Amino acid sequence: MSKGEKKRALRGRAGRMKGGRGSGRASSGQVRLWGRHAVEAALKNPERQHRKLWATPEGLESLDGELPPDFPIEHAQAADLARLVAKDAPHQGLVLECAPLEDVFLDEVALGEVAHPIVVLDQVTDPHNVGAILRSAAAFGAAAIVTQDRHAPPEGGVLAKAASGALESVPWVRVVNLARALEELADAGYWRIGLAGEAEAVLADIMPTGPIALVLGAEGEGLRHNIAAHCDVLAKLPIASAMESLNVSNAAAIALYAAATRG
Repeated sequence: MSKGEKKRALRGRAGRMKGGRGSGRASSGQVRLWGRHAVEAALKNPERQHRKLWATPEGLESLDGELPPDFPIEHAQAADLARLVAKDAPHQGLVLECAPLEDVFLDEVALGEVAHPIVVLDQVTDPHNVGAILRSAAAFGAAAIVTQDRHAPPEGGVLAKAASGALESVPWVRVVNLARALEELADAGYWRIGLAGEAEAVLADIMPTGPIALVLGAEGEGLRHNIAAHCDVLAKLPIASAMESLNVSNAAAIALYAAATRG
């Protein structure tokens, strides 16, 4: 199969829900972000369309760089900003309303920098966990994360705050069918490694040198049977027997470190 044919297959099979990345968006079609790292990264991202920034004087002072003279800013007090964000959210004097990021398709990352791993998340729905995984993905040079559209948190302030700016730099691919997405990754030459505590193999012992996809399931349930069946191998992290499992974001960070340091 030629590269062009493969790209068409990749785009056609996993598919996207109508509205793509926006399933779960507010009806206004806008996203509200808060916290210095999340807001600053969004302001610096040329792919973002910014609507409005609410800020305290201290929040504006904390930003790196200058905003354009005509940028829509509303000066506010901390109590005013607290009414714009999730309850007790640490907004750090900055709340940004902007358009959601444009859709990213699997072929755009699977046929790109194949030396960098792709992280596939099976029904990981906690925005704190997905945000933390995005942060680790940025830190260890992952090419993208892939989630199923219906079973992943929406793009938003809680996730962006946990990602600490990584939402703007790590491509996030949402697909309709995760099993088909794994098939497409195999077609593109990726070795699919499912993380499972019951596996016999240890991750470091089976890590290949070529392109890899690290597949992680939700806490408690782990990988669904059909998703595990679409992996080339299952592997575990060598944790002490006194601890049953790790938080999924911690497991992702360790697996990404192992991928980044493989020989």
